[in-house]
Amino acid sequence: MKLSHWVAAAFSVAVVATAHAEASKKDHEFLSKAAVGGLYEVEAGRLAEQKGSSEPVKSYGAMLVKDHGAANEELKGLAARKGVTLPAAVPADKQARLDKISGAKNFDREFVKQVGLADHKTDIALFEKASKGADDAEVKAFATKTLPVLKAHREHAQGLEKSLK
Repeated sequence: MKLSHWVAAAFSVAVVATAHAEASKKDHEFLSKAAVGGLYEVEAGRLAEQKGSSEPVKSYGAMLVKDHGAANEELKGLAARKGVTLPAAVPADKQARLDKISGAKNFDREFVKQVGLADHKTDIALFEKASKGADDAEVKAFATKTLPVLKAHREHAQGLEKSLK
C-alpha cells in the first residue's frame, strides 16, 4: 500500500472517531433532557389537537407537533453522532402530567398554562444554558438554533392566555 493510501486510511479513521466523539456528562444530560422535553411537547401538542375546544389551541398544538417533531429528529442525529442514547418515550411523570391536563375542567386554559407557559419557561432555561455552556460546538449550535423557536412558542402561548381570559 502506498504512503498516500495509508495517510488517507488514517485520516478516515480519525474523521470517524471524531464524528462519534463521546459527549461530556453535561452535554449528555442536556441532550437527554431536551429529548424528554421534545417528546413531551409532541404528545402535548397531539393532545391539544384532539381535546382543544378552540381553534387557536388546536392550531397551537399542531405547531408544537410540527416544530418539536422536527427538532426531535435533528436531536436524534446529533445524539447518535455523540454516542448518546435518547429516551424513546415520554417518562411516567410527564405522562401523568399530560393525563392531569387532559382531565382538566377547562382544558384549553390548563394546557396553555402548563404546556405553553410553564414548560416552555423550563425548556428555554435549559436551552439558554446549553447555548452558552455546552462543551461540544454542535450541541451548543443545536441549542442556539432551537432557542428562538421555544421563545416563539412561549410568546404564542402568552397571546393565547390573554385571549382565553
